[in-house]
Amino acid sequence: MGTKPQAGLLEPMSFEQDSASRKKKGAHRPVFADVFQHDGEPVDLPKKVHLLVNPFSGKKKGRAVAERVIELVKEAGVAVDSSYSAYSGHLVTMASALVVDENEIIAVVGGDGSLSEVVTGRMLLGKQVKETFAIVPAGTGNSHAYDLNLASVEQAVETMLRGRRQALDLAKVELTEGLPGATGKPMIRYSHNLVTWGLGVDSTIQAEKMRWMGPIRYDVGILMAIMANRRRTATLTLDNRYITDDFTLFLVQNTQTGGSMLPLAPGASTDDGLMDIGILKKMSRRDVLKAFGMLKKEGRHVFHPQVDYHRFTSLSIDTEEPTAINIDGENIGSTPLKMTVLKHAAHLMRPN
Repeated sequence: MGTKPQAGLLEPMSFEQDSASRKKKGAHRPVFADVFQHDGEPVDLPKKVHLLVNPFSGKKKGRAVAERVIELVKEAGVAVDSSYSAYSGHLVTMASALVVDENEIIAVVGGDGSLSEVVTGRMLLGKQVKETFAIVPAGTGNSHAYDLNLASVEQAVETMLRGRRQALDLAKVELTEGLPGATGKPMIRYSHNLVTWGLGVDSTIQAEKMRWMGPIRYDVGILMAIMANRRRTATLTLDNRYITDDFTLFLVQNTQTGGSMLPLAPGASTDDGLMDIGILKKMSRRDVLKAFGMLKKEGRHVFHPQVDYHRFTSLSIDTEEPTAINIDGENIGSTPLKMTVLKHAAHLMRPN
């Protein structure tokens, strides 16, 4: 029998201020955690690269990026098979159909959502072998690639072929398929980057309607969501302790970066066996604007009095009515939500 959850979350963690940085918005920059807590291991040149491509990612540049990747991989004397998705969610089924042998890599051309689909497709197979993935950034946000300092196709291919193999935590996320109002069925996704609830999801839903604006649409979407200032009530459970209240936003992170290169989780490491959550409590429009201003100034939002920061191994979000969930940059599901952290569930190639 499980233990009954206890009311009230544990004391939030605190951050050290970097006194060498300039004060902005009333606070120094927080001291960031190391992206990796463990050293990666050197590996031999892969025998083969399975390249899965989202041709619609970013500004529909995925196909052109993939052609360059194929050229570089072949020049290195490595075999490569490439496949291209045709619709949202297609990469899940494409990934699950791959036959991947030892010393072969699964590489993804796309954004965070594309990698999430590929990882989900492989993890749903239930294999006991920890597979190795690589990122070639071609999306709008490319948050995980940013944390890896991958800035070009050439650098991403060099990392894929000659980088270090790094342990990667994943989160198993159970939720309802489709946004509120859809008659969805239970679904499972595996997150490598972030899970968002509340104002942040409202803002990305708005942003999706303004894709023609490019990355600035995220800022416009956030501003529109702040002005709407919707009431959001939820029960949040972290590691068997819960709280029911009105909240503005939950930022659940495995990586430090999310959205349009926003430093959402200064304390996050992708291989520590934990996920991080920033809880923005119920705020006035003025407080939300201040918190987002602090966030954009190198993650100073962690010092806002209405922001709590925790780490956890399990999480759930329950609401009276279904509310939207964003996983790795994609608005794909609704509450209720359950999340379990899977320590070192996969491998990811990182630069030397």
